[in-house]
Amino acid sequence: MSLSLGGRSRLWAWLLVLAAIGGLVLALVHAFPEAARTGADWANIAYAVGLLLLLSTRFLRRPAAPVGQSLRHAGIWAVVVAALALVVAYRDELAGVPQRLRLAFSSGDPVQTAEHELTIPQDPDAGGFVVVGAVNGQRVSFLVDTGSTDTVLTPQDARRLGIDVDHLSFEGQAETANGVGHGAPFTANSLQVGPIAIPGFRMSVNQAPMSRSLLGMSFLSRLESFEVRGGRLVLRWRGETVATGRKG
Repeated sequence: MSLSLGGRSRLWAWLLVLAAIGGLVLALVHAFPEAARTGADWANIAYAVGLLLLLSTRFLRRPAAPVGQSLRHAGIWAVVVAALALVVAYRDELAGVPQRLRLAFSSGDPVQTAEHELTIPQDPDAGGFVVVGAVNGQRVSFLVDTGSTDTVLTPQDARRLGIDVDHLSFEGQAETANGVGHGAPFTANSLQVGPIAIPGFRMSVNQAPMSRSLLGMSFLSRLESFEVRGGRLVLRWRGETVATGRKG
């Protein structure tokens, strides 16, 4: 029995979808041979292909449609199949997209990139690494300074935290990137950077105005390690060590 023009167009559209599915499967198997190593892997591929073929048979059951419309629908199906294949093939890479977006738009908030690991992107405006922490539960923006022995609060941040700066005794000295500054000792109930929390943390309040508070070695030395890698500062810690304030 001969097919009508509409029937032939649907048949050609269906064959186009089959060719797209077959081509994508072959391309993916060639590009990712490690993804199909066992019989179970091939069974999953066969199931997915069979489901797509079953769905594609709608082309044969639809009422007659112009050839152009059928080909457009076939093209849409081919794009859908390609998108699904790419999602499956690059699922690991796609899983990391939210993390990369958080790093790109963190604005100083550290991003947890692994268990007991924080990553801080470099701030091009500050010329270093800026991280937002919390002192006594209130947000403070710190410049990470490995040249500073202490963690130092600016007078502005200290006042915002409720510290009576005018009655502090600035008899101590704090090593900063700009040289030696006079500071007053202050013990915070807690210092927190991301999930890293240190109770009873000793720091100082600088007497002279500063552009930003400093997160110095008094904090960094509590960590298991810290390193600069690819324009990012990576902090690693042991939960028990940091929580008790002991250096491990």
